Amino acid sequence: MIRELKFTEFEDFSKRHILSNRYQTINYAMLMTEYDFDYDLIGYFENNTLVAASLIIFNNLTTYKKYGYAPRGFLIDYTNVHLMTRFTKALMNYYQKKNIVFIKINPELITNEIDINTKSKKAYRGSLVKSYLANLGYFKLKDNLYFESRLPRFTAFLNLKTTNFDSYSKNTKNKIRRAYEKGLEYEINNDKGVDILFDFIKRKRNKDVIYYKHYFNMFKKTNSADIFLISIDYDKYLVNSQNRYERELEKNNMYNDLLLTNNSKKAINIKMESDRKLTCYKNDIIEATEGSKNIKKRYIAAAMVIKHNNRVDIVTSGYDPKYKQFDANYFLHHIIVEYYKDNYNTLDLNGLTGDFSDNNPYKGLNTFKIGFNPKIYEYIGEYDLVLKPMAYKKLYNNGTLGKVLNKDEKKLLNIK
Repeated sequence: MIRELKFTEFEDFSKRHILSNRYQTINYAMLMTEYDFDYDLIGYFENNTLVAASLIIFNNLTTYKKYGYAPRGFLIDYTNVHLMTRFTKALMNYYQKKNIVFIKINPELITNEIDINTKSKKAYRGSLVKSYLANLGYFKLKDNLYFESRLPRFTAFLNLKTTNFDSYSKNTKNKIRRAYEKGLEYEINNDKGVDILFDFIKRKRNKDVIYYKHYFNMFKKTNSADIFLISIDYDKYLVNSQNRYERELEKNNMYNDLLLTNNSKKAINIKMESDRKLTCYKNDIIEATEGSKNIKKRYIAAAMVIKHNNRVDIVTSGYDPKYKQFDANYFLHHIIVEYYKDNYNTLDLNGLTGDFSDNNPYKGLNTFKIGFNPKIYEYIGEYDLVLKPMAYKKLYNNGTLGKVLNKDEKKLLNIK
């Protein structure tokens, strides 16, 4: 039997379920009402026991027909074929009477783990689910390699109990060290933080600042949202730059003396590298001195983070490309790891692509996230549970389906 759940019933079940996530929350339901979506909180009972539940949001396809979307899928054991069969039948009976043409799902159901080094795949139990979903009426949509669908199909998770600075790649560690040396600081600013964050993400998002304020405020009501801001502390930057310059100057003088007795190519290259560092540090001193006189602090990166159960999700993040040399994005993600590692189990770094070739247009994004040594998972992808096949086919063929979904993508799409 399917019936609508009370808020407390849904929350209690959601929090205990292994597939619990920020999309299957009342917070997210309230956010979607701000963008003209209706919603149901439904539960499936067997022998008076709640065994499956879902937030499903709805929007119009035509005047009389709607479609549903269960963001990140139903809260159910997908590997239990018999349970899925009974639940799907009950769900179809329940919503066919309400002129729902289809219900879209994109579960956090892992089909493969991808080895960071070899890029080979290790199959998970989720891959078995593909074999029977089609028979239950779920239509498999085209797998996205990049970010073509509503939510990423590939994502990167860090185990916060085992992740630390030493577990990062050499390149990532070097960038974080440089960020510290350049005087970067962090703060959690939940008052004006969204406005600052938006300055760093507006170039790569099709949403306005109001959307992110709604998003943040809906989750802040349950103390589930934080805004991290990264800034340059110019006084600290100046002191660090002066110290680095003085240390390198001592080395440079030593290399000069060495060249008097050893002018090998190796010795010359060491001296030239030291000269280069001195020039960089001198420029840093000039920049830091100017900043120290004028503004003291400049924000250059930010992130919105949602906390749910034992998991932390980076919803979105960005940095000022004019200050790329400060490696603020590396520093930001490292700070998030350090801040939450004692109280949470996992950190979702958000999406990356399934293309690990050198030709990938998102290669930089993949390289950045892989540098933190995460687990990379591939989800099962996106499916439509078709309740009215004839209507679904007609709306698809006449372009209505694509038009409506494309419009709603702009409301729902939320990639890193």
